[in-house]
Amino acid sequence: MPASLSIVIPVFNEPSWIGRTVADLVTAVQNAELTDVELLLVDDGSDAATQAALAEISVPFSKRVLRQENSGRLLARKRGISAAIGDLILLVDARVSLHEDALRFVFEEMPRTGPLPIWTAHVESDYGGRPYGRIWSVLEFMAWRDYLANPRPITYTIADYDRFPKGTTCFIAPRSLLLEAMEGFESLYADLHEVNDDTAVLRPLAAKQEFNLAPGFSCTYHPRTSARKFFLHALHRGTVFIDGYGRPGSRFFWVIVAFYPISAAAAMLAIRRPRLALGSLLMTPLAGSVVRLRLRRSTADAIAVTMLGPIWLTAYAAGMWRGALLAVANRLLQKRG
Repeated sequence: MPASLSIVIPVFNEPSWIGRTVADLVTAVQNAELTDVELLLVDDGSDAATQAALAEISVPFSKRVLRQENSGRLLARKRGISAAIGDLILLVDARVSLHEDALRFVFEEMPRTGPLPIWTAHVESDYGGRPYGRIWSVLEFMAWRDYLANPRPITYTIADYDRFPKGTTCFIAPRSLLLEAMEGFESLYADLHEVNDDTAVLRPLAAKQEFNLAPGFSCTYHPRTSARKFFLHALHRGTVFIDGYGRPGSRFFWVIVAFYPISAAAAMLAIRRPRLALGSLLMTPLAGSVVRLRLRRSTADAIAVTMLGPIWLTAYAAGMWRGALLAVANRLLQKRG
């Protein structure tokens, strides 16, 4: 008998997207011919329009809407996982379209993976050709080039955890393991709105069970794209990067350690010699050339990096400094307590 499946979607102010997300999920469930399925929509203090949209959703299986005061995506996911009854949990974000055969692929692979596998989705981003999205695509390619240069079915464990993409954007795992990871979650920050709810939650799972990744289990992420949102997203990503990887043993730990003295020295130099700092912006076309030639990306990607690289770097670096300050503040708070 196939494992029962609970689908958990944290929702915060997504009146336009949540209906489409659920419709795509229903198609994937039906294509996989699954019958023991439930849907848990966790309303994380959303506006009235989103609450109305949640009430209108109809699915051909069990549906529950759980509500809480705005507490952040981590606690919204935890609320859904705690209330779920399925053997497997499918985590999906509210702006994600699961591909129609994704679940069929996962369940057909169970003779190989076992009845309670861990799958992290192959995520495609719908940037619509906009430069704000293109630069994120390039950065993701640089971080996870081992896989993204040649998407293929792979498995990996904690030993290779930092080499391959993973995330709770679209993720399947046994409920017992996910709940255990949520209960044992520890952040460098006090405010759970700021935490890295991917790496810090998933790393303990990789220590216990192998992760599966393949184009067959895939989805499309629909990001918000505008100049303001691009800047704020880069700032946030810099902050959560410290929470996720600012720990000994991480692939990026020594990069983070080196970042602070180097960035501080660069800031001092910019203050003392502003003309030199402005002149360094002339080097951004070089970064675009590297993207075009070395990474073999499109001309449009190279132009996006050239145009937005300095803005992204400024916001991301500010986010990393913000993360360090939040971590120090939390440590001091713990000592006082």
